[in-house]
Amino acid sequence: MSITLTASMRSNLSSLKVIQSQMDKTQERLSTGKKVNSAIDNASSYYQSRSLTNRAADLDSLLDSMGQGVQTIQAANEGIEAITSFVEQMKSVAESAASLDSNAAGYADKVADYAAQFDAIKAQITDIAEDSFYQGVNLLIGNTLKVVFNETRTNDLTVSGKNIVNEMDITAASGDEGWKVGAEKITASIGEITTAIETLRSFATELGNNFTIIETRQNFTEAMVDVLETGADKLVLADMNEESANYLALQTRQQLAINSLALASQSAQSVLSLF
Repeated sequence: MSITLTASMRSNLSSLKVIQSQMDKTQERLSTGKKVNSAIDNASSYYQSRSLTNRAADLDSLLDSMGQGVQTIQAANEGIEAITSFVEQMKSVAESAASLDSNAAGYADKVADYAAQFDAIKAQITDIAEDSFYQGVNLLIGNTLKVVFNETRTNDLTVSGKNIVNEMDITAASGDEGWKVGAEKITASIGEITTAIETLRSFATELGNNFTIIETRQNFTEAMVDVLETGADKLVLADMNEESANYLALQTRQQLAINSLALASQSAQSVLSLF
């Protein structure tokens, strides 16, 4: 048995369905904070937003490797500073040996002592160089560091390390061919140390330039991630104030429709009372 509704009742029921559908959509926007929650809402905005979000995620993942690259260079720089300190100490030892009076008693013994100090410090330089690694990469023993800057891996920076001990090439002071041979050997060591300090400073400058490049790209990538995420949000995020106002307005319309339906029902009942 079918139930026959008046035109007024049907109109009010239809309005209630439309209002409820609008309320459901508005409520979803309020709960998610987005006006576009799927491709059904707006295919163009949805897929554009997802593309921007995916790129932002890809770039964000590269920030970690950039940060690790910065730390690798920082580890090498710390090693260079320590080595520079040792080399300067060696220079001081060599200059002390050079200042000795070669005609004074016990000259040779004072020189096998300064030479031993010199070589002991030299050994520490080798140890420092070997220990200046980070995550398995050591730029002071000739390893290479590659830092990727974009998601397609087409932009990167290769930082070439150096075997810094070999590059400095400081001759040992002890032994048969060392300082005890004559003062000219000590003078030669001072010359080697001077060149070694220049080598260290040059490499430190090179590392510093690479450090700045990576840090600048890191800051740029962070900014790009923000730009992409903001752009993605603008495509799909809802205006919460507007949606809240819409929801209140819909609640009012819903109540009015319910009241109107009740009045229409009362009218129908009044007609029945005539029989």
